[in-house]
Amino acid sequence: MAHVIPIREPAARAPEEGSALAFATVHGYRRAYRIAGEGPAVLLIHGVGASSAHWEDCVGTLARRHTVIAPDLLGHGDSAKPRADYSVAAYANGLRDLLGVLGIDRVTLVGHSFGGGVAMQFAYQFPERVDRLALISTGGVGRQVTPLLRAATLPGAGLALGLLKVTGARLPVTAVVRALQLLDTGLGVDAPDLVNMVDALPDQNSRDAFIRTLRAVVDWRGQVVTMLDRCYLARGIPTLLVWGDRDSVLPVAHACAAYQAMPGSRLEIFPGAGHFPHHTDPTRFIRLLEEFIATTAPGDWSVEQWRELLRTGRPEETYTRAVGDVDVS
Repeated sequence: MAHVIPIREPAARAPEEGSALAFATVHGYRRAYRIAGEGPAVLLIHGVGASSAHWEDCVGTLARRHTVIAPDLLGHGDSAKPRADYSVAAYANGLRDLLGVLGIDRVTLVGHSFGGGVAMQFAYQFPERVDRLALISTGGVGRQVTPLLRAATLPGAGLALGLLKVTGARLPVTAVVRALQLLDTGLGVDAPDLVNMVDALPDQNSRDAFIRTLRAVVDWRGQVVTMLDRCYLARGIPTLLVWGDRDSVLPVAHACAAYQAMPGSRLEIFPGAGHFPHHTDPTRFIRLLEEFIATTAPGDWSVEQWRELLRTGRPEETYTRAVGDVDVS
């Protein structure tokens, strides 16, 4: 019988010791973040609809050897939720500016799902500030994405999300989740985390920001951005790819495509895990991330190297092989 993972009731969480929520004002907007530890900096970037609490299983352990920064992206968590630009490029700029406020020059970027796309965009825009990349079930590889997220970009999605917060709506949702788990489907593996993501949208402003962020990268046909055409520029930045082999949100074929397109990258597949492998097995994930950081030298970047890569262009053979198993059209 399939293992049934309970849906956690939304509740205030006690922060890890040393990682209480802090705030900074950047460009007039409140930015919430957690910071803990000392040592080389690690920036943890959550996905759409989540917050810095997404990393609660990781911050305490990583902070033993590193300065760990886990922000609430604009429009998420306790950060401001203005009517604003929620594109991956805008998020990359916002993270650069937050790091500037905190006095941090270089970081190892760890991004999950949408946050992985933001991490890749940050590396593309500011390669001189990136020591390493760790991308978990990252967005921005192929067009395929779960129909649930495509549906959330359609007109009326905000109203539908609001109805899920109505008293009594949770009971049928829980029943559907448990049925999916008992049928041992990939969506059943991911359903509890996806439901928790909706639970983390307590008001209309949060839901509006969620939909704006999602529409920046997804439409009814799937993902509208890809990193495959430019990820050759990450050459020289050590890159770790982590995926679950039962990911129902972004298929594991995307992991193989990203690996093919990024020569020198490292790919780790978590058997039995879905879209949240770092939640399925946090001990293995933290051990893997710490080993990756300890055994790789920080990225070596120069203006001349960047110019030469741009002039040479992407390796077409590598790109063609990478997109062979995914739809990027």
